[in-house]
Amino acid sequence: MLIEKRLEDLGITLPKVPTPVGTYIPAVQMGGLLFLGGQGPLLPTGENALGKLGDGVSVAEGYDRARLTGLYLIAVMKETLGDLDRVKRIGKVLGMVNCVPEFGDTPGVINGCSDLFLQVFGEKGRHARSSVGMSTLPGNMTVEIECVIEIEP
Repeated sequence: MLIEKRLEDLGITLPKVPTPVGTYIPAVQMGGLLFLGGQGPLLPTGENALGKLGDGVSVAEGYDRARLTGLYLIAVMKETLGDLDRVKRIGKVLGMVNCVPEFGDTPGVINGCSDLFLQVFGEKGRHARSSVGMSTLPGNMTVEIECVIEIEP
């Protein structure tokens, strides 16, 4: 329960995992890997944070929304694994940013999630990553992030 203690020390409460809106499940375990499907920045109101980077949404707002999305990813890990100490390593993160074609700072946005993973998991949270700009995302949400993690049995 070291990771959960760290969350508590950081003042972080994990959100409830949202019900999938399509024909999929939030996570699939295959051997020693856990594949987490895309999550978005669900606000306390129950609605996704919407909008495009470069058209009304700032990099700072995008960063915060990516961090919020990271909290949902950790919540999926917790719900699936039962114990966050089973996370051996965050392996790969794919961050998708809803943005105008000219927007070039997708890494600065997805750092919100990456920084959270480092804060919560320490060096186990350091990961490979891709951050890409998209012309749109489901429901016009600002970011969608998925990841693959290595887990302990």
